[in-house]
Amino acid sequence: MIDVILTCLDDAKAEGIVAVDIIGKSSLADHMVVASGRSQRHVGAVADQMITALRDAGYGKPRIEGLPHCDWVLVDAGDVIVHIFRPEVREFYNIEKMWQADFAADAH
Repeated sequence: MIDVILTCLDDAKAEGIVAVDIIGKSSLADHMVVASGRSQRHVGAVADQMITALRDAGYGKPRIEGLPHCDWVLVDAGDVIVHIFRPEVREFYNIEKMWQADFAADAH
Protein backbone atom coordinates (compact mmCIF):
# COMPACT_ATOMS: atom_id res chain seq x y z
CA MET A 1 0.00 0.00 0.00
CA ILE A 2 2.79 2.44 0.84
CA ASP A 3 4.22 2.03 -2.67
CA VAL A 4 0.85 2.81 -4.28
CA ILE A 5 0.53 5.94 -2.14
CA LEU A 6 4.05 7.22 -2.81
CA THR A 7 3.69 6.60 -6.55
CA CYS A 8 0.32 8.36 -6.58
CA LEU A 9 1.71 11.40 -4.74
CA ASP A 10 4.62 11.60 -7.16
CA ASP A 11 2.31 11.27 -10.18
CA ALA A 12 0.05 14.00 -8.78
CA LYS A 13 3.06 16.34 -8.44
CA ALA A 14 2.75 16.56 -4.65
CA GLU A 15 5.70 18.33 -3.05
CA GLY A 16 7.91 17.58 -0.06
CA ILE A 17 6.82 13.97 0.28
CA VAL A 18 7.97 12.45 3.58
CA ALA A 19 7.19 8.87 4.64
CA VAL A 20 7.58 8.11 8.34
CA ASP A 21 7.67 4.56 9.72
CA ILE A 22 5.54 4.72 12.89
CA ILE A 23 5.64 1.03 13.77
CA GLY A 24 6.27 0.91 17.51
CA LYS A 25 5.37 4.59 17.90
CA SER A 26 1.62 4.26 17.34
CA SER A 27 -0.96 1.54 16.95
CA LEU A 28 -2.90 3.72 14.49
CA ALA A 29 -0.94 2.70 11.40
CA ASP A 30 2.40 1.40 10.13
CA HIS A 31 3.31 4.48 8.11
CA MET A 32 2.44 8.13 8.00
CA VAL A 33 3.03 10.13 4.84
CA VAL A 34 3.10 13.91 4.71
CA ALA A 35 3.01 15.89 1.46
CA SER A 36 2.11 19.35 0.22
CA GLY A 37 -0.01 20.67 -2.59
CA ARG A 38 0.61 24.08 -4.11
CA SER A 39 -2.92 25.37 -3.48
CA GLN A 40 -6.29 24.29 -2.08
CA ARG A 41 -7.28 23.05 -5.54
CA HIS A 42 -4.07 21.02 -5.86
CA VAL A 43 -4.49 19.51 -2.36
CA GLY A 44 -8.03 18.40 -3.28
CA ALA A 45 -6.89 16.99 -6.62
CA VAL A 46 -4.07 15.01 -4.99
CA ALA A 47 -6.52 13.56 -2.44
CA ASP A 48 -9.03 12.62 -5.16
CA GLN A 49 -6.30 10.95 -7.20
CA MET A 50 -5.19 8.99 -4.13
CA ILE A 51 -8.73 7.75 -3.45
CA THR A 52 -8.92 6.48 -7.02
CA ALA A 53 -5.46 4.88 -6.92
CA LEU A 54 -6.19 3.04 -3.67
CA ARG A 55 -9.54 1.81 -4.94
CA ASP A 56 -8.01 0.69 -8.27
CA ALA A 57 -5.26 -1.21 -6.40
CA GLY A 58 -7.92 -3.12 -4.43
CA TYR A 59 -7.58 -1.34 -1.07
CA GLY A 60 -11.15 -0.04 -0.98
CA LYS A 61 -12.18 3.51 -0.22
CA PRO A 62 -10.15 5.23 2.52
CA ARG A 63 -11.67 7.51 5.14
CA ILE A 64 -11.21 11.18 4.23
CA GLU A 65 -11.29 14.34 6.36
CA GLY A 66 -10.85 17.94 5.25
CA LEU A 67 -11.92 17.83 1.61
CA PRO A 68 -14.38 20.73 1.80
CA HIS A 69 -11.65 23.27 2.67
CA CYS A 70 -8.53 21.52 1.34
CA ASP A 71 -6.11 23.25 3.71
CA TRP A 72 -5.27 19.89 5.31
CA VAL A 73 -6.71 16.65 3.95
CA LEU A 74 -6.26 13.46 5.93
CA VAL A 75 -6.52 10.16 4.06
CA ASP A 76 -6.81 7.19 6.43
CA ALA A 77 -6.09 4.09 4.35
CA GLY A 78 -5.73 1.80 7.37
CA ASP A 79 -2.05 0.80 7.44
CA VAL A 80 -1.02 4.19 6.04
CA ILE A 81 -2.25 7.63 7.08
CA VAL A 82 -1.61 10.42 4.58
CA HIS A 83 -1.65 14.14 5.37
CA ILE A 84 -1.81 16.50 2.40
CA PHE A 85 -1.28 20.16 3.33
CA ARG A 86 -1.10 23.56 1.79
CA PRO A 87 2.51 24.69 2.45
CA GLU A 88 1.64 27.33 5.08
CA VAL A 89 -0.53 24.91 7.05
CA ARG A 90 2.13 22.19 6.91
CA GLU A 91 4.76 24.59 8.18
CA PHE A 92 2.51 25.65 11.06
CA TYR A 93 1.72 22.11 12.30
CA ASN A 94 5.04 20.46 11.37
CA ILE A 95 3.68 17.02 12.24
CA GLU A 96 6.40 15.04 10.47
CA LYS A 97 8.98 16.43 12.90
CA MET A 98 6.92 15.20 15.83
CA TRP A 99 6.56 11.69 14.42
CA GLN A 100 10.21 11.42 13.36
CA ALA A 101 11.33 11.98 16.96
CA ASP A 102 12.93 9.06 18.76
CA PHE A 103 10.34 8.17 21.38
CA ALA A 104 12.48 5.34 22.80
CA ALA A 105 15.01 7.90 24.09
CA ASP A 106 12.25 9.55 26.14
CA ALA A 107 11.23 6.36 27.96
CA HIS A 108 12.11 6.20 31.64
